Amino acid sequence: MSNGGISEPTIHHLIDLSGRVALITGATGWLGSAFARALAEAGATVVISSRDAGRAAEAAARLPAPGGAVHHGVALDHTDPASIEQGFTDALNTAGRVDVLVNNGVDPCPNDLTDCTFEQFAEHQRNTAGYFVLSRCLRDHVVERGVGGSVILLGSMYGQVASYPDAYRDVCTASPAAYHAHKGGVIHLTRHLAAYYAGDGVRVNCISPGAFPRDEISDELVTRLSAKLPMKRMGRPHELKGALILLASDAGSYITGQNITVDGGWTAW
Repeated sequence: MSNGGISEPTIHHLIDLSGRVALITGATGWLGSAFARALAEAGATVVISSRDAGRAAEAAARLPAPGGAVHHGVALDHTDPASIEQGFTDALNTAGRVDVLVNNGVDPCPNDLTDCTFEQFAEHQRNTAGYFVLSRCLRDHVVERGVGGSVILLGSMYGQVASYPDAYRDVCTASPAAYHAHKGGVIHLTRHLAAYYAGDGVRVNCISPGAFPRDEISDELVTRLSAKLPMKRMGRPHELKGALILLASDAGSYITGQNITVDGGWTAW
């Protein structure tokens, strides 16, 4: 197909990830597993990382392979610099290369702003450091290969706005302040890396989910959170797949430094 003499790829070609390798952290979790399935469904070879190599391998074995891709699992703790180095190396040795990195994993903070200690707050920011170091690993790897790459970081609506105190009061602890600081940092880290990595052919973007609670969340909290949303309901993990594939594929080839918020309208008012 052409447009004014310029060859124009079809949308099917643009979103096709066949022949590419995607490394995703935290891919055995609630949202991460949906991200991993999306990448596999788009044709990519997926390398799932987890602190537990066996768990990662089991999750990889369950992924679809429409084009015959072989998926892999590696051990990687993104809060441990030695594990990051070894895990990324293992991903390269196992899959041969990495073209797309999804920084999704998070080591949660158990305490809210009323009782979070200095040490807990500081420890939670190791998540941001892990995203940074892994992003640099991907950048250095694709530059050495002389190809482009895509990095996708997971932010949150809570990296952009505060949580409502009345939504959590008497139901559970407030959304942790350390988590808000981490996600706000991730969103700006995205912009900074994008500006510096653009010359290397590496796009860096962020997806910020809104409320995508697990099934075990209390009905009362669901009701309260839904009332804050223009769409009046919680998100479902598969509703993040489109944003991920846009940013991972050539469909997003002119998108970098952006934060795509998928929140049912939470941040619209």
